[in-house]
Amino acid sequence: MTALIHVITLHRYPVKGLSPERLDRVELETSGFFPGDRLYAIENGPSGFNPVAPRHQPKTKYLMLMRDEALARLRTRYDDATATLHIEGEGETLDAKLDTPEGRTALEDLLRRFVPESLKGEPKVLAAPPQYRFTDSPTGYVSLINRASVQMLEDELGVPVDPLRFRGNLLVEGLAPFAELDMVGQVIEAPSGLRLKVTKRTVRCAATNVDPSTGLRDLDIPWTIDKRLGHRDLGVYMEIIAGGGLAVGDSLRVVG
Repeated sequence: MTALIHVITLHRYPVKGLSPERLDRVELETSGFFPGDRLYAIENGPSGFNPVAPRHQPKTKYLMLMRDEALARLRTRYDDATATLHIEGEGETLDAKLDTPEGRTALEDLLRRFVPESLKGEPKVLAAPPQYRFTDSPTGYVSLINRASVQMLEDELGVPVDPLRFRGNLLVEGLAPFAELDMVGQVIEAPSGLRLKVTKRTVRCAATNVDPSTGLRDLDIPWTIDKRLGHRDLGVYMEIIAGGGLAVGDSLRVVG
């Protein structure tokens, strides 16, 4: 089977749990990660993370939307050239250089003020070492969301559902609802020669219940999927098996 799908939006999440950044195009490297994605995480008390020998840690070790929905009320933007995170929202304004101790401390201090009830211990900004990112899945290099799957949820719930609830890197159209779940093992090809292999389905957690605009926990997405389909999956993870460019508007071939 060969299907044609189209890229609607591209997003990255420089700091795990904080807001997305929309991109027009990216360059993906073979066996790499989505550029600028999950470069940092905020440790919520001692996590056991070792930057010298990094091993994947469960997201519960970090501040995250699944439990800490107030984070969605902060608007952030990361500047790659200066490693500076710009934050606004809820009366907070901060420019923190995350490659310096002073910048990391400033962000930690903000979070102590902003989500004190969420903290299990001292917050600590962690930077991902080379060849590691703070993704939810140890094999979650690039994530894809199918717009038709989100539309089915909208029809089921009777309200709009923002695809940003699912915090994916690619939002695509052209597939049937939840058809992405049957693509595990298949390869997606871009005009640039980029090749992405679908590696696993994405199991949805309570983070999707949080409105990314308001920070309110207003829906029950995993339960709604489960009621309709008997599982809690929406979207897939992919591995970059051949590098190349990817842009909004690109047409991609799904090769079986």
